[in-house]
Amino acid sequence: MSTIRIMSGGAPKEIFEQLTPQFEQASGHKVDYVFAVMSALREKVAAGETADVLVMPTNILDAYQKDGVVHAQARAILGLVSVYAVTRKGAAQPDLSSPDKVKAAILRTRAITHATPGETPSGTHLGKLIESLGIAEAMKGKTFHRSALRGGVELVASGEAEIGFYPKSEVINDRLSLVGPLPAPIQLTTIYGAAVAVKSAAPEAGAAFIAYMTDAAHRAVWLKGGFDLPKQ
Repeated sequence: MSTIRIMSGGAPKEIFEQLTPQFEQASGHKVDYVFAVMSALREKVAAGETADVLVMPTNILDAYQKDGVVHAQARAILGLVSVYAVTRKGAAQPDLSSPDKVKAAILRTRAITHATPGETPSGTHLGKLIESLGIAEAMKGKTFHRSALRGGVELVASGEAEIGFYPKSEVINDRLSLVGPLPAPIQLTTIYGAAVAVKSAAPEAGAAFIAYMTDAAHRAVWLKGGFDLPKQ
């Protein structure tokens, strides 16, 4: 039996933590995770840091497959995650039903939070969105750049930021209220996948991990955890 190292973005973190004990018991393998924002994970890969499985947006895995970093075999799609707005539990919920309503809601807030542009897909998207809405200047000093992994959830839960914008799967918890997704014209949906690294010392165990996490028996866990699933 092997200990497998999984390098992953934050979006599937809660789901992995729920399913991993079952996988370990069923397979006999042990799992060590490294969860980080996407820019940090890419730096680790570039520096030669080893892992058995990479869990990232599929466009990044496509490039890694082309460059010989991950195998095509055993690759799988985990699910799709969209950007949601969240508020502190019990706080008034803004109307985000259209891009104009989103713009108005952001301008009315004392402060918002989202991941740093360039760190994560959602952070990059929000940075570009605020620019495209023409409110970047107005939001200077009113925006906390903090990923959910690095404390963005705490900023919203405490009320320091009135609205947070994060992948849905990263903000499903008892301290926050899901306001809803960004409207379709300004939404970002990220497809997450998993692939076995070419340099893995335990490729069969890595493939078993991917197969377990994508087993149809666990679809309900992914759905409850904030992911949409590809049609089978």
